[in-house]
Amino acid sequence: QVQLVESGGGLVQAGGSLRLSCAAPRRLVSIVAMGWYRQAPGNQRDVVALITSGGSTNYADSVKGRFTISRDNAKNMVYLQMNSLKPEDTAIYYCNVNVSTGYKMVDEYWGQGTQVTVSS
Repeated sequence: QVQLVESGGGLVQAGGSLRLSCAAPRRLVSIVAMGWYRQAPGNQRDVVALITSGGSTNYADSVKGRFTISRDNAKNMVYLQMNSLKPEDTAIYYCNVNVSTGYKMVDEYWGQGTQVTVSS
């Protein structure tokens, strides 16, 4: 069983900042990508930001310029720095890890989710 441990969510006023952290087990090797998704009530889970093992990043248009994803490969950790938060950023944020298990084969793991609430 692979458990991802998330932290850093909470309540913040609009314009404020939060930093999310996610720790994957150190025994996980061949992590090809890590990322953050979010799900607001009544909505589907959408990608927020992704980062590959090589450091390439992708962001949802709605967070570009405000959020920054980073990772520490040695510690198997991924972070999401969220600045200039808006009420529409309110959601449960989930950490996601993709691990290569063979040629074109990937196992996907999810964190339990951490609530981010932005008040207006």
